[in-house]
Amino acid sequence: MTMISSSTPALLLQNDASSKTMANTLSDTEAVNCVVVHPLVLLSVLDHHTRRQEGAGRVIGTLLGRRDGDKVEVTNCFPVPHAERGDEEVAIGKDFNRQMLALHLRCNPTETVIGWYATAFPITPTTTDESNTTTPNTPPPAFPSITDTSSLIHDFYASECDETVIDAPVHLFVDTSFNADSISLKAYKSSAITLRGEPLANMFHEVRLVLKSSESERIAVNEMIKAQELTAPAVVPPVTTGEEEGTGGDVTTTTTLTDAGGEKTLSSSSTNSLQHSMETLLSMLETASDYVHRVVDGSVPADDDVGRQIADTLSSVPRVRPEAFDKMFSDSLQDLLMITYLSNITRTQLTIAEKLNASLDQNLK
Repeated sequence: MTMISSSTPALLLQNDASSKTMANTLSDTEAVNCVVVHPLVLLSVLDHHTRRQEGAGRVIGTLLGRRDGDKVEVTNCFPVPHAERGDEEVAIGKDFNRQMLALHLRCNPTETVIGWYATAFPITPTTTDESNTTTPNTPPPAFPSITDTSSLIHDFYASECDETVIDAPVHLFVDTSFNADSISLKAYKSSAITLRGEPLANMFHEVRLVLKSSESERIAVNEMIKAQELTAPAVVPPVTTGEEEGTGGDVTTTTTLTDAGGEKTLSSSSTNSLQHSMETLLSMLETASDYVHRVVDGSVPADDDVGRQIADTLSSVPRVRPEAFDKMFSDSLQDLLMITYLSNITRTQLTIAEKLNASLDQNLK
């Protein structure tokens, strides 16, 4: 690991009107003003946090993605081992970071290093009697998102971004304290504060964050949610970010998972998923058709953007004769049923083999 020490302290600029004015003064016109995060990044960070060593503090890793003007899109990430000793020393696996980056670039050569992520830094409990005295109305302690060691790590990734399109790395903070029923995401960029050419501190100020998912990622997340619905009742913590692309406001998505009297099981046929997909598609078509009829009737004002999106969607659908489509659909459905049948046979054979091996082991004993 590479030891980094003796850096400038880290300052956190609060998100209010005066801080935004100061942030605009410190940053140039070409600086990053928006960070777009994909669900894969959030899941990877949470997996890294879950698999951390016992007694370890926060975890960090490298963010990969691309830049488009003043917007940075975070599409992937990987963990990086590190160790923090107090507020003045940090050891980072530099060679590990370079090797993992080389492997990722083989699969995605268009991605580049754009910054780093970190989870919540745990608070060390004090031993004073006053600090241990809590009341029911006392809010849980706030986990710091920026510490002095954050400045050390940020300086390391600033050197890693020298040869990329990013002028300065972005910092993604994932609140894993779970004090509230939500997972908070925040994005920061840093500006150096100097006096007569001497660095005094690194000031971190929050930038706009957008949670965006592609079509394939949306399908995968929906399947994960449906799989949890089939196991046990639970509540998925909502993901709280600044905004979600296309909404223009604060978004908090909460999903409640229930179990309908044990009727849902993991052994449900794949045809149920197909039926659900077709019902969802039919509902979306009915919604679009109803919107078009209301616009034609004059009950709803026309929206040029929505009209273009509907036209693009219709133009992307291939023209297929109804009888040809029915044949294609029937063939695909038969293939799906055959795969399901073969997988069930394989599962049954494995279960029989396990029982035979267990009985043979008991006889040998």
